[in-house]
Amino acid sequence: MLPRYFTDKLAKYGVFITALVSILVLLAIAIFIIKGGLPLFGEVNPLDFLFGQSWSPTYGEYGILSMIVGSLLVTLGAMVIAVPLGIACAILLAEVAPRRVRDLLRPAVELLVGIPSVVYGLVGIMVIVPAVRNLGGTGYSILAAVLVLSIMVLPTIISISEDSLRAVPRTYREGSLALGASHWQTIWHVLLPAARSGVGASIVLGMGRAIGETMAMIMVIGNAVIIPSSPLDPARTLTGNIAVEINYAAGLHENALFATGLVLLILILILNSLATLVLKRGEQHA
Repeated sequence: MLPRYFTDKLAKYGVFITALVSILVLLAIAIFIIKGGLPLFGEVNPLDFLFGQSWSPTYGEYGILSMIVGSLLVTLGAMVIAVPLGIACAILLAEVAPRRVRDLLRPAVELLVGIPSVVYGLVGIMVIVPAVRNLGGTGYSILAAVLVLSIMVLPTIISISEDSLRAVPRTYREGSLALGASHWQTIWHVLLPAARSGVGASIVLGMGRAIGETMAMIMVIGNAVIIPSSPLDPARTLTGNIAVEINYAAGLHENALFATGLVLLILILILNSLATLVLKRGEQHA
């Protein structure tokens, strides 16, 4: 009895310490970014930093509005494409596809998760950018970035959504079918609502992956510090700006990049909170 008691206590404290360490690491990262970015606001007005459209460290101009717009456009565009496709693929793998097809497609989806982002960027440069160039512009654009990013986000949404659908108790399916519902009606009206929390988590995680992506975006988006007026225009993301300039930044320029990271962190928190709030309201309404 005593060994079992001590085992339970050890497991309890072990989980608690692990969770506490995770929170402390997050706080340490936030403090590090804040410490590096705050000195900028002693020289630059925060409103000018957030809403200024000119980024030219040589002339002391630090405005990141164009990069905020670029990050939001790319992220939202990718999610618009990836969410319906990802959920549809999850339904296919969990409920529709024959066993042989499922055994073939699931490893392929899992393999996509492990492909480095630079490989996606190379595929974007060689395949997607030339295709977009046929529509107009140089090809390095918001549209190219959205297409590449939507492909990168898909595996996350598919994997978690499929697991959520499979976790729905079998009695839900059997009860719906017994009441005369078709297979598709069961999927749409029973399984998806029952798996809503897991599907929502996949969307939130996919959004976090999208807004934080760096390398592939640098390779296909064009990196122009402008507010795009069409999907064929180039742009620059917040993450791309940090990655491109951090190697040679110093002084106020370096502080501005840290402040950019702080804005990115806050933006991710806001987007994730909004997504979580919408999903909870949807569950309450249902």
